[in-house]
Formats: sequence, C-alpha cells, structure tokens
Amino acid sequence: MIQYSLKCADGHAFDSWFQSVAAFDKLAAAGMVSCAVCGGTQVTKAIMAPRVRPGRKAVSGVGEPEPQAAPAAAPSPAPAVPAPVPSASGPGMLSRPSGEVEKALAELRKKVEENSDYVGGNFVREARAMHLGEAPERAIHGEARLEDARELIEEGVPVMPLPFRPGRKSN
Repeated sequence: MIQYSLKCADGHAFDSWFQSVAAFDKLAAAGMVSCAVCGGTQVTKAIMAPRVRPGRKAVSGVGEPEPQAAPAAAPSPAPAVPAPVPSASGPGMLSRPSGEVEKALAELRKKVEENSDYVGGNFVREARAMHLGEAPERAIHGEARLEDARELIEEGVPVMPLPFRPGRKSN
C-alpha cells in the first residue's frame, strides 16, 4: 500500500491510499480517483515529504558509534506522523475519521447508505425513469459518468454528486 497526497483542479488537498503506484496511475487515468471535497476527477499527486524508516542497524543500535552531544542550537526533529488505525466502521475505511470534515463525511455517507437504495451503474436509467414517472420515486444513489450526470441535470432531473465513492452492496 502507498499513501499519496493529492490535489484536485480546484486546489483541494487530501490524502488517499492505493495498492501500488501502478494502481493509482490506472485509476487516475480512468477518472476513478475523485476529490474528497468536491468530487472532481481531475486529481494529481501533490508534493509530499517521504516517510523513511531507519534501517535495522539504526533501530537495534548495532554498529553505531557512541552518541555525541548535540549542539544547543540544533533544531529538534519533527514529530512522526502516526500510522492509520484500522477500523471496521465501514466498507473501504482505512482509518477512523480524524477531523471535523472527515467525521461529517462519514456521517453523511452513513445516512445516505441507510436511507437510499444503491443502484450502481444503473443510476442514470433509474433516475430518468423516476423523473419521467415510469418508476416509483425513491431515494437512490449510484454511479454515473460526468457526461451522463450533466445530461440528467439539463433534463431537469434533480441529482447531486456525493463527496465519496458509494459502497458496493447489492440491493
């Protein structure tokens, strides 16, 4: 797994985990990486500081010279960033929400998933059928290509992007 600092075309910065470098490249090229704030799919890697672990010798103290006193003016090292905490709070969750925005997004996701039907890739067809009166109205969420979502909006179908990827579940 690799963590990237990312930014969207609107300048929103966020982090995300990927299985590998190739996995990020493939998902980004397919437009499947979206901004955690606005949902935009024009996402690029941002500049980030590498996390380097000390080698085995440095950890065990083997082969190290005697420590010397540091000069008084030497800056103290930056605190280490804690690793994500595994969580069972939801599908695809790699860590517990830490900030106010992340907590609000997690709560929004929970409410959306509890109060609407996941229709997956059939979202456009289902939304249009409800709008035309061909299907009973109900709350739904799913996936749509940007062009298809724009067409729905132009037709007057009330839709809005979600600030997260919907969970894959069968209904």
